[in-house]
Amino acid sequence: MGIEGQDFSFVEGASPSFVEALYRRYVADPTSVDAGWRAWFSGLEAVHDGPSWKRDNWPPADTDALTAGLDPTQMAPAPAASKRDARASAPVDSDVIARAAADSIRAQMLIRTYRVRGHLAARLDPLGQSKLELPADLMPEYHGFSGADLDRPIYLGGTLGLDYATVREIVAILTANYCGSVGLEYMHISDVEERRFLQDRMEGKDKEIEFTPEGKKAILSKVIQAEQYEAFLGRKYVGTKRFGLDGGEAMIPALEAVIKYGGQYGVREIVYGMAHRGRLNVLANVMAKPFHVIFHEFSGGSANPEDVGGSGDVKYHLGTSTDREFDGISVHMSLVPNPSHLEAVNPVVLGKARAQHMVQDEPGTHGRVLPVLIHGDAAFAGQGIVWECLSFSGIRGYNTGGCIHFIINNQIGFTTSPQYARSSPYPSDVAKGVQAPIFHVNGDDPEAVTFACKMAIEFRQTFGRDIVIDMWCYRRFGHNEGDEPSFTQPLMYERIRKHPKVSAVYAERLKGEGVVDDAFVEKAGADFVALLDDEFAAAASYKANKADWFTGRWSGLHKPADSGSEHREVNTGITAKLFDSLGRTLTTVPEGLTIHKTLGRILDAKRAMFKSGKGFDWATAEALAFGALLSEGYGVRLSGQDSGRGTFSQRHAVWVDQKTEARYVPLDQVPHGRFEVLDSPLSEFGVLGFEYGYALADPKTLVLWEAQFGDFANGAQVIIDQFVASSEAKWLRANGLVMLLPHGYEGQGPEHSSARLERFLQLCASDNMQVANCTTPANYFHILRRQNLRTFRKPLVMMTPKSLLRHRLAVSDADAFLDDSGFRTILPDPSGPADKAVRRLVLCSGKVAYDLIEARDAAADEDIAIVRIEQLYPFPCDALVALLKRLTALENVVWCQEEPKNNGAWFFVEPLIEQCLKQAGTKPKRARYAGRAASASPATGLMKRHLAEQGALIAEALGHSVREEIKRQKKG
Repeated sequence: MGIEGQDFSFVEGASPSFVEALYRRYVADPTSVDAGWRAWFSGLEAVHDGPSWKRDNWPPADTDALTAGLDPTQMAPAPAASKRDARASAPVDSDVIARAAADSIRAQMLIRTYRVRGHLAARLDPLGQSKLELPADLMPEYHGFSGADLDRPIYLGGTLGLDYATVREIVAILTANYCGSVGLEYMHISDVEERRFLQDRMEGKDKEIEFTPEGKKAILSKVIQAEQYEAFLGRKYVGTKRFGLDGGEAMIPALEAVIKYGGQYGVREIVYGMAHRGRLNVLANVMAKPFHVIFHEFSGGSANPEDVGGSGDVKYHLGTSTDREFDGISVHMSLVPNPSHLEAVNPVVLGKARAQHMVQDEPGTHGRVLPVLIHGDAAFAGQGIVWECLSFSGIRGYNTGGCIHFIINNQIGFTTSPQYARSSPYPSDVAKGVQAPIFHVNGDDPEAVTFACKMAIEFRQTFGRDIVIDMWCYRRFGHNEGDEPSFTQPLMYERIRKHPKVSAVYAERLKGEGVVDDAFVEKAGADFVALLDDEFAAAASYKANKADWFTGRWSGLHKPADSGSEHREVNTGITAKLFDSLGRTLTTVPEGLTIHKTLGRILDAKRAMFKSGKGFDWATAEALAFGALLSEGYGVRLSGQDSGRGTFSQRHAVWVDQKTEARYVPLDQVPHGRFEVLDSPLSEFGVLGFEYGYALADPKTLVLWEAQFGDFANGAQVIIDQFVASSEAKWLRANGLVMLLPHGYEGQGPEHSSARLERFLQLCASDNMQVANCTTPANYFHILRRQNLRTFRKPLVMMTPKSLLRHRLAVSDADAFLDDSGFRTILPDPSGPADKAVRRLVLCSGKVAYDLIEARDAAADEDIAIVRIEQLYPFPCDALVALLKRLTALENVVWCQEEPKNNGAWFFVEPLIEQCLKQAGTKPKRARYAGRAASASPATGLMKRHLAEQGALIAEALGHSVREEIKRQKKG
């Protein structure tokens, strides 16, 4: 930063010969060089002005020779002779200016080197086990300064806040700025204003970390409380895992700084996510969860009312929410529950924060809601989800206005030392990919950690970008309190055993400064332990009387009263007036928009649907469902890797002008609700977690994630297992997320046939979610609307079609969408025999139903009924029993599926069908299986084999000749 705001960074790296030639042009005519160089040369002259500069032979006769090879962008045209003559009356000594320029340039390079690499010499490791040597390029000698050079004044032009300084002074200032308890990495950032912001707060001889005496006492008190809390738990619950913060207690006052300074900068809500290390300490000392509640849970009790139910979870996975006030500013905080899958909560936190921004109608600012993610060092470097989440930071639809990442750098991951856990110097290096600034800080210096957090919140609120704090500390007791870390790191833990606690290190420092004395330290600890004793006694009589999961934006929603039953259907039909209005919105091309010719034909077909009331396809039904919800004031958010157009070019939710690439979204024209359709990053784990978090915060928005193909959900299995399927049971957190998974066997090979229906059904229990495989556009319309129109929320896993998107039979009439219609859990045979004539009943789900109907009709079978199970969980027992009771001549029941026997729904539905047959009192007692044989691969990659398998399973289900059915399949 130069004088009066001038930036002289362009001087770095310039060669002295170039500068000397440029200076000679400047002497002849100042206007002949760039304004920046003019200011710099003027500064040099001011510092070095004197008689020794004068000489008689200036300027040289051949001015052009001096400027040969110069960058023409740095120079104006050569000055006129009259201007040269005018400057000749006051020549200067070019040798002196050349030396001054060279010194200044080399000094600027020295300064730049500290900015880039000074962190490598910072005092970061509390244990002193990192043997860092001062990098050679941080030494003055590397830049050509030695001996008397160290004390010669050098022109800096305002850099470091100085016009000039000696090299000795420069090094002293830079060492204090960049090589103390805080090391800053920021020169990888391309934005000049962001770099300047950080430099202004880090650089200069007056930039020491400063807190008032009262502030220092407050920091020490929080560190003491953090330590005493861990010690208290260790005494009261001997041998119980708590994954304590011991060794990293400086994080507690630092997180308080985020709340305090965040409130001053406009933050009104903070969403935290973290794994288990230190979680109980954060819950108690940052989130202010009552100590007696935590002690109650340690004693085996539940923090939830007895009538709430759920399986519960261990203490160090639980979350909470609270409000805290600093300086009269209240900030609401929530800590999202997290499983032991490290970093899995990250996208959930970001999605929740994004939803809160949107709920507060500030999608472009993000300043009021702050996500804070607390990481372990090994996990930050090792878990790919970290990068997936970092990549969201600048993407439309996923940006949260910046996340503060706080790494508890234990310098070990379970038993693995850093040199075996990553290939980079720091665990935080991955964050450079999104140009996030990174503060490395010594965890034995609580002031430095708190300072870094204060800087982080100021940077985030100013620029809306991610920032990382890497706090170097240690684990005093290993991975957990029952671990023996000396098995694998004997030298490290020998140091730890001898190392004083954080509070002791900091207290000694403050005693030396005269801020506190022994009496203060002893009283702070004793008072807090007395409070814990009182809270421990209160835990014995504690009994929760209120669950917090249906408050705030969830008010008015509740658990379903008839848990486990399918009798929860609501009227999801719409009026003819709304139906027609949406039809016009979905088919009207605005004036001036040039659409693709194929899209034009698609819209012509849609207009014909609305005119005739016939033949509504899947994509149109979906758009009608979205539009109807929007008209009723609900939001709709759909994301996936190709969601705007649709993987199979079926959706066309976004129309792109073929001349300008301007985007037009028809559903944006529907009043009352907000519609978002987002082509997501190529991520499953991260994006699904993000959408789950969004739905967690906003039950009044239909949130859908669409896999490009259903098997892509494999990459998000942690989110499915740990959040979608189980969060309600573990953490009392309802969610209405919809997963759209294209599924169906059409000979496309093993990768894009199966959405692994069996895996979702295996996760179904305790009324935790819904799994459906719809076969008609109208039923799809109703199940989507049902998600928001019911008074409770459950995740919905939808097996969506591929070939059925354009199948001639997979269509619906207008009447199926209107008035008193609703979702149907099972669908009867549209062209089957009368109930009394049915001798064989084929039950199925999804696309195979149409193959069965076509084969049955082609064979003119008059005693086979094909019934579709549209919702597989909760299984529609009542509806199926009612149907079975009408089939008085029934002799055979078959379950037919396309998937291999060890996949699909068979093993899930077999006992349920048997139960229904028993209830109905039918002659058949069990269903027979018709489908592919068990297989290690979900589908064949050979079309000939696929057709043979498909023909065989259809024939078996219908009792036909296998050979004839295979011929028919091939012909078809």
